[in-house]
Amino acid sequence: MTTMGAGMDGQAVRRRGTLLAATALAAALVLTGCGADDSGSPDKAAVAPALGDAQRDNAAGAPEAAADPQKGGAGAPREAGTGAPDLRVDQRAIIYTGSMRVQVDDVDAEAREVSALVTRAGGFVGGDQRRSAGADAVAELQLRVPAEKFTAVVDEIATRGSQQSREISTEDATEAIVDLDARITSQRARVESARRLLARASSITDLVSLENELGRREADLASLEAKKRRLADLTALSTITVTLVGPAAKATEEKAETGFLVGLKGGWRAFVASLTVLLTVLGALLPWLVAFGVPVAVLLLVLRRRRRAPIPTAPVSAPPPVPAARSAP
Repeated sequence: MTTMGAGMDGQAVRRRGTLLAATALAAALVLTGCGADDSGSPDKAAVAPALGDAQRDNAAGAPEAAADPQKGGAGAPREAGTGAPDLRVDQRAIIYTGSMRVQVDDVDAEAREVSALVTRAGGFVGGDQRRSAGADAVAELQLRVPAEKFTAVVDEIATRGSQQSREISTEDATEAIVDLDARITSQRARVESARRLLARASSITDLVSLENELGRREADLASLEAKKRRLADLTALSTITVTLVGPAAKATEEKAETGFLVGLKGGWRAFVASLTVLLTVLGALLPWLVAFGVPVAVLLLVLRRRRRAPIPTAPVSAPPPVPAARSAP
């Protein structure tokens, strides 16, 4: 009996252990399912700190990404309108200006060739001045050529003869154009604002005042737009001043001379020039001096003679003698 009771007690213990294990497993499954449901719909209060941490991580990683091209930094392509302004030379507004002097055999023929060259490059001749003829002829051409062909045209002109001088200068007008664009945009907004106010004017006084203000703002806008067109023209078409000279033409650049003889020559030329001017003025005044000076001189001479002539006077009689005083007896 004792053995059978002990066996029954062992089986009861094992059944209780199995039941407890099954109950624990079911509870674990239920808790796991609840956790999964909760993770599918997180609480907003718990999400906000996580988003803030993510934003801070992104902000902290931005400098590293900018430094490392592989992380989407400076080497990665930028979206339109979100990157820094393009500061490359080919994207800037550059004004090219040049002047050169070339000695050629036939000035007229080479001037025609240079004009045709500029026309083929898409430019035009802005000015043409020619002096003398033959071996000492001089032709001064002002050429306007597209900026992208400026260097090629200058080099081509230099091959037409013997180049004596060349001067090229540049001016960066990018900042000026950007500033003008901003001012034009602001001025257009002011003009539109004045027009809206003018449309709502309710009295003659307001109407006249707003018309004057609108006219002033439109004039300022037109001035800014004219400046921008001028800069656009200078940046689109470069200016080249070409001087073509014949074989016998004198060089424009001469060495500066100093010394006593040079000073003496300069002083003598100044004296001769001054004397020439003085004689010219005297020659211009001489007819007036003859016409008015001779009668005046005659009149002065007559007046002086009259002053020198003696004036007749009557003889003065002597006073009667005064009797002498008698002494008392």
